[in-house]
Amino acid sequence: MLRVEDLHAWIEGKEIVKGVDLEVNKREIVVVTGPNGSGKSTLARTIMGDPKVEVKEGSIIFKGEDITDLPPEERFERGIFLTFQVPPEFEGVKIGEFLMKVKGREDLETLKELKEIFRRVGLKEEFLFRELHRGLSGGERKRLELAQALFLGKDMIILDEIDSGVDIESVEMMISILKDLKKRAGILYITHNPLTLKLLEDERIIRMKEGRVVENGR
Repeated sequence: MLRVEDLHAWIEGKEIVKGVDLEVNKREIVVVTGPNGSGKSTLARTIMGDPKVEVKEGSIIFKGEDITDLPPEERFERGIFLTFQVPPEFEGVKIGEFLMKVKGREDLETLKELKEIFRRVGLKEEFLFRELHRGLSGGERKRLELAQALFLGKDMIILDEIDSGVDIESVEMMISILKDLKKRAGILYITHNPLTLKLLEDERIIRMKEGRVVENGR
């Protein structure tokens, strides 16, 4: 579903991703790990099309189409979703209204579906009426990011350290949901949480260091 070929990505004149090759298939979780500063998050941002990241070499292929030069909103429309380590806050934007507008369905059945997803990730129904990410704890933001990934139904989901700063029970819940989610989607999971690596030890794991892939296997 997703193929990255010899990708070189730069931020503010500095090369961060240095010739990365990567594949993620449908119904597969690929874990990307490595120390801080190894280029994991920049890789995710590059795949999503962050305009602050410049691709100087290589290509990003999604569903057989070269999307290297597409803006992020078009990549989203084609089926890619990225969660953020630190999601931005939006004053006056209610969580439930926002998600249903993005989904393109604002009926009672969609609201019922969203409520069920919130229950599944451990968020109370009242969160639907709160402002997007404002006043939420770190753990609540991570759960909300996971809820969005479930609700929007994209084919390729990139999770950037969604397990950082959450307790053991929450990590186990997230991994259980993702193993179910991979039945319909490809998942690129960025982490350096030892518990996550243990829980996903049967999946393919890629280790990055200094912008390069140094290990790839199970």
